[in-house]
Amino acid sequence: MDVIVALKALLLGVVEGLTEFIPVSSTGHLILMEEVLGFEGPKGRVFEIVIQLGAILAVCWLYRVKIWQTVVGLFGDPVAKRFAINVLVGFLPAAVIGVLAHGVIKSVLFNPWVVATALVVGGFAILLIERIAPRPWVKTVDALDWKTALGIGFCQTVAMIPGVSRSGATIMGARLLGVDRPTSAEFSFFLAMPTMVGATVYDVYKNWSTLGADSDGIVLIALGFAAAFVVAMVVVSRLIAFISRYGFTPFAWYRIVLGIVALALLGINAMG
Repeated sequence: MDVIVALKALLLGVVEGLTEFIPVSSTGHLILMEEVLGFEGPKGRVFEIVIQLGAILAVCWLYRVKIWQTVVGLFGDPVAKRFAINVLVGFLPAAVIGVLAHGVIKSVLFNPWVVATALVVGGFAILLIERIAPRPWVKTVDALDWKTALGIGFCQTVAMIPGVSRSGATIMGARLLGVDRPTSAEFSFFLAMPTMVGATVYDVYKNWSTLGADSDGIVLIALGFAAAFVVAMVVVSRLIAFISRYGFTPFAWYRIVLGIVALALLGINAMG
């Protein structure tokens, strides 16, 4: 395997770990970075999806106590049961729409123009929501009800457009529904677990025949996966404290600047 290609896969894994849980769109960053690096991973965009599982496993490890308490108390603890139901209810809209629209999303929306535009629009949306969000009445993940969880789940479906950001859509949706910043971020973490595991399993299933014959592709995925896991461990462990102090406005301006720069570069490239 080409060492340069392997280094590109590692770099993309680092980018995934940095961006998966902040509202800037990890998939959008991967698409733009692949364009800049000239990286070509396994067919079917499976690289971008599967390495996200590395970041998800980092969250599973960091929140292992909460996950274990939920599993153990599922049939005896009403709080654990309600929390598990909320995660399931929040996951369902993306699961259903993702299966139905999988082909269109991959073939039509996975391009740099869509990403750059969504970054800008999403940045302004975050600025607006930070201003108009109601006073929060939900301040822990255990205080969520199923209707709020379902509303957040429908918001998550918007993130099927690359560049929108799964975490951004769920967090901002939660803010509009009366959830405070730290709890919005935490519920987004938990909602990511079934969502991204499901997306990974589905993508691997759809592309299994291609992957089976592509040993280099499997190695590239493994490198990106490992890098995403390590970096996400660091990001998630510090994110709640950051947003509690600064909110989401810094991420909004970052999105806007990056999106405008990307649109300008894409326009220059198209004209040249």
